[in-house]
Amino acid sequence: TNKTGGRLPMTIIRQGSLFGIQELYDLEPTHRFEAIFSAIDIDSIFAVVTKKSHLGRPVELNYAAMIYSLIARITERIPFIKDLVKRLQNDMIFRLDCGFLVSDTVPSEAAYSRMITIISESNVMEEVQETLLHQAISEGFITDDTVAIDATHFEAIDQAPPKEEKPKSEPKKRGRKSKEEREQWLAEKAELEANLPLFKKKIEDQLEVPLADLRAEIPQDPEWGVKKNSEGKNVFWYGYKAHLAVGTTSQYIFQSLLSSGNLNDGKAAIPLLKGIQERVQLSTLLYETMDAGYDYESIYTQIHRMGHQSVIAYNKRNEPEMVGFDKHFAPTCVREFSYRYDSFDKKRETLKYTRPKECKDCPLAHDGLCQKVYKVKITTDLRKYTAPARGSKAWKTIYKRRTAAERVNAYLKGYFQLNNVRYRTGKRAKVHFDIVTLVYNASKLAADRIGKILKNQQKQAA
Repeated sequence: TNKTGGRLPMTIIRQGSLFGIQELYDLEPTHRFEAIFSAIDIDSIFAVVTKKSHLGRPVELNYAAMIYSLIARITERIPFIKDLVKRLQNDMIFRLDCGFLVSDTVPSEAAYSRMITIISESNVMEEVQETLLHQAISEGFITDDTVAIDATHFEAIDQAPPKEEKPKSEPKKRGRKSKEEREQWLAEKAELEANLPLFKKKIEDQLEVPLADLRAEIPQDPEWGVKKNSEGKNVFWYGYKAHLAVGTTSQYIFQSLLSSGNLNDGKAAIPLLKGIQERVQLSTLLYETMDAGYDYESIYTQIHRMGHQSVIAYNKRNEPEMVGFDKHFAPTCVREFSYRYDSFDKKRETLKYTRPKECKDCPLAHDGLCQKVYKVKITTDLRKYTAPARGSKAWKTIYKRRTAAERVNAYLKGYFQLNNVRYRTGKRAKVHFDIVTLVYNASKLAADRIGKILKNQQKQAA
């Protein structure tokens, strides 16, 4: 088979119309490797890791094959680099599948470690991921209208450092501060906040920061994280978080970020959204959907700037009930029946509500107390007023698509070794994370290409 078309012998694939990642991984290893490797353009990685100088030790390593073998390690679920080296030494077919020549020396663990360190000093993996995504879009496999954003955690190999005992602070002076003391305290507080790292500031401070700076400043060292499980109990881990923006129909990963385990999920949303806006550029996108952990006004603002609509669960924060509106912020009539969402005017950014169905038999319907139509601009409050309107059938349908990100998270952990980080430090752990997400997208593209060939074969046979 070639990279984008051609015929596949039916002895290789027996499955019919639907061909996915599971079917791809049921193929013989040689065919599977060929399909996945052909989806990844490693030229830019090769340019980074190859020796530039003629001075020093001679280059005897097949770097292209080493890169392919790191990809194969994920697909074959080989847990350690030392196991990968053993497999290359003992399995000649696997070694040839990865691109090594019979005469090539099998790289040592140290050689792999050096190569991973070189990759960790660059953004080359992000560039390769972007190239793959554009290829999938150009081939017509990505036509999503909705992106789901979610996060998942995974543990670090590093041992958690011992807890430092904080020195006892001096007891605070009782009573109100004098005017001079308060002004000094406010000035110190403002200076302290101004000098905080970007991701320790408020989320709205990210809105005017360029994407490159956001990605460069995200904390990546392993840290203690905590979240509530389904039983409402706190679960602790020491490690990282993976933040993903996933196409809900195609289930490709559009953008990904690795962060420290203690980073608030909402603080990774704006870098992901800006990445979609600047690097994906998919004209069919209309909606971004997220759970209540992302219910921050600045996230709605960023999505609005992109010209898209937010479908995010509302997180009520000690807010009083709005008189004359229901829990979904739809207006209510005199008898407190909710108006029905009718439509959204894109040009005027206005939601239109019509009378409740109960008004048909209401004696007050013709008294002038109830409006027939109620209109509200979404810019009145981007959190409360979304298009489609909160509580509507259309809103619920889009929100259900959010589970696509959860499915991809489960795939990465169950089949692509996301939670098998074997590198110390956040920089090297990010290389593992980038390889995992790259191999997942490459597997998707390989499966889609084979599925397209099979579909064409079935049409010709019919």
